[in-house]
Amino acid sequence: MSTSINKKINFNKNLKKKYKSIRISGTKIMIMTAFLLGMNVSAQGQVRSANENFDQVKTQLTKRNTLPKPKVIVFDVNETLLDLSPLKKSVGDALNGREDLLPLWFSTMLHYSLVETLSNNYHAFGEIGTAALMMVAETQGISMKYDDAKTSIVTPLRSLQAYPDVVPGLIALNKDTFHIVSLTNSSAKGVETQFINAGLTDYFEKRYTIGSIQKYKPHPDTYQMVLKDLGVKPEEVLMVAAHAWDLAGAKNVGLQTAFIARPGKTLYPNVDEPDYIVKNLTELVKILQEQYATDTNK
Repeated sequence: MSTSINKKINFNKNLKKKYKSIRISGTKIMIMTAFLLGMNVSAQGQVRSANENFDQVKTQLTKRNTLPKPKVIVFDVNETLLDLSPLKKSVGDALNGREDLLPLWFSTMLHYSLVETLSNNYHAFGEIGTAALMMVAETQGISMKYDDAKTSIVTPLRSLQAYPDVVPGLIALNKDTFHIVSLTNSSAKGVETQFINAGLTDYFEKRYTIGSIQKYKPHPDTYQMVLKDLGVKPEEVLMVAAHAWDLAGAKNVGLQTAFIARPGKTLYPNVDEPDYIVKNLTELVKILQEQYATDTNK
């Protein structure tokens, strides 16, 4: 009787060992299968992503080839041509060392420039910027006087330096006989001083500001003001900026557009992509030179 029981016990133990072994092996197989499937899915995803990127580039290139050669290139100024790093430090110092608040200040300034445009009100961009800085300071519990806020903005803003790619790019574009102008929300005196201090004056035929119409970009009238003064059609003009909102306004009027992806700048997904998306002005110049080098009909 005991022998029979022992046999059953040993049989059950062996059965459990075999089951455990099978279960472990099955788990290993399942893990390996999942791993291989995962690799396959990952590979498929990478291929799909590559195909989508290729299709996107192909579409952009096809679209570019239908564009006429622009007669005029219009440049935004702040952040597109001029590096705001010194302003970031100055605003940060005014906000008790909070340099991280510069984007909030800048977006607040843009927000209220649009509020003034839509409400048929007008203050100079510097005044709006000063008010915006005081608003940001108040939200952070920082006491700030109007004159101190104004000084922390105006002084560094007018002495900004150009990005390293700007002057070589402008020289190349002038040699290629493009007409080069600027369009900014800043005041006429402000941008004149900026260009003198940054050494950019000689590269531009005209400097346009919104002061004469008292409407801020991206209102359509700001771009149409330039078109009317130069006597050109929208499709004959290329707007270059590091701000998606600026290019959205230009595209809405019918201008060609180029986005320079300065640090921290991204596109707005709810509008059509710009005709050119580049890292810097050097890259844009190269594309334009290659695109129009041999086609005399453009």
